[in-house]
Amino acid sequence: MKQHKPLIATLLALILLSFAHLGFADPAPAPTVNKGDTAWVMVSTVLVILMIIPGLALFYGGMVRAKNMLSILMQVFVIFSMTALLWAIYGYSIAFTEGNAFFGGLSKMFLAGVTPDSVAATFSKGVVIPEYAYIAFQLTFAGITPALIIGAFAERVKFSAILLYILLWFTFAYLPMAHMVWYWAGPDAYTDAAAAETAGATAGFLFQKGALDFAGGTVVHINAGIAGLVGCIMVGKRIGYKKESLAPHSVTLTMVGASLLWVGWFGFNVGSNLEANGLAAMVFVNTLLATAAATLSWVAAEWLMRGKPSMLGGASGAIAGLVAITPACGWAGPMGSIFLGLLVGAVCFWSVSSLKSMLGYDDSLDAFGVHGVGGIIGALGTAVVASPALGGTGIWDYVTNAVAPEYDMVGQLINQAWGVGVAVVWSGGVSIIAYKLVDMVIGLRVSEEVERIGLDVSEHGESAYHD
Repeated sequence: MKQHKPLIATLLALILLSFAHLGFADPAPAPTVNKGDTAWVMVSTVLVILMIIPGLALFYGGMVRAKNMLSILMQVFVIFSMTALLWAIYGYSIAFTEGNAFFGGLSKMFLAGVTPDSVAATFSKGVVIPEYAYIAFQLTFAGITPALIIGAFAERVKFSAILLYILLWFTFAYLPMAHMVWYWAGPDAYTDAAAAETAGATAGFLFQKGALDFAGGTVVHINAGIAGLVGCIMVGKRIGYKKESLAPHSVTLTMVGASLLWVGWFGFNVGSNLEANGLAAMVFVNTLLATAAATLSWVAAEWLMRGKPSMLGGASGAIAGLVAITPACGWAGPMGSIFLGLLVGAVCFWSVSSLKSMLGYDDSLDAFGVHGVGGIIGALGTAVVASPALGGTGIWDYVTNAVAPEYDMVGQLINQAWGVGVAVVWSGGVSIIAYKLVDMVIGLRVSEEVERIGLDVSEHGESAYHD
């Protein structure tokens, strides 16, 4: 009998192999949550909150007159709080569930069905993070984007009007743009060409068009910048514009705010990778270098044109660099990031010093001049710096699980132009309608008396400073 044991064992092994080939083998293990990725996404979420409160609040607040400082702090603080709740109630569902190419569904309203065991896809097959972590991370993007808009019409709009406008704009501009650009079925759906085609058909409109936006060039910056431009035109210029001194009351606080934005932006950009890996490290370096380059570029342009470099210019240049690298940071190489930073610093300086004067609008804190213009440069520039020939990463093919062998810069530039065009038209159209509705219901602008006294006392009954 002993001599037959090896033969029996061999036969059993062959039988088991046969069953495996017939599909009766144990299923592949489910993707497991990596604690390092989860921890990084949650830290990134905190960093983005730092960008908003206090970062953006101080950056904008320092640039207004002292009598309006508290109003800016209040607007940013309350906008973030309001959009956080809207995100949980219906925003996350509309942005990140399957619906049509422009809007998601309502299946996760009130975060229905989300549990501690729910997971969200990353950008690697078989790698997931807790859905709650993803919800919180994306909440911060939804919170900062509307807050960026207020810089365009600072010092002259009613607090109640701002909140009603943000409610409308968040619902009909931010959420659809987030869905159009970022919603997809996830990498695990791309098993072969047929599956990829099926999965692609469920993605957002601009995702299907091939528009690249790693961390929000279209969704955040162009979207908010255009809304701000429309707002400052429709609201009108501040009393005393180009006749009285409207200088920033504290460049010191603006510098502090810009520094907090720079630090927090590592969460914004690097966190958007959703994984703590080598690509995240590259995004970190790109964010750092582009910002430094744009700071120097803006300062140099200002020094050349005006004879003196200013701290306000340095802070503004840093933000312009952060804006431009945002859509490109996952595809550019370090040298491409420096190129983008040098370009955007000079162009954004021109937009706030010359373009604004030529077109005659009063963009109080240059929300359009920095975020709108910088976002457009970054979105279009992504097509250039993503090229492997210029040190970029190229485009990842999820079917082959490798970089696509050929990179078509012209084709990608067209894809990027789709993203820019849709963001401009969509945000602009929603903004015109929303501002009109708000003006009809409660009025947009404060009275001349209130504007001269300042919004701190008139709108909020308190002051940022006391003599």
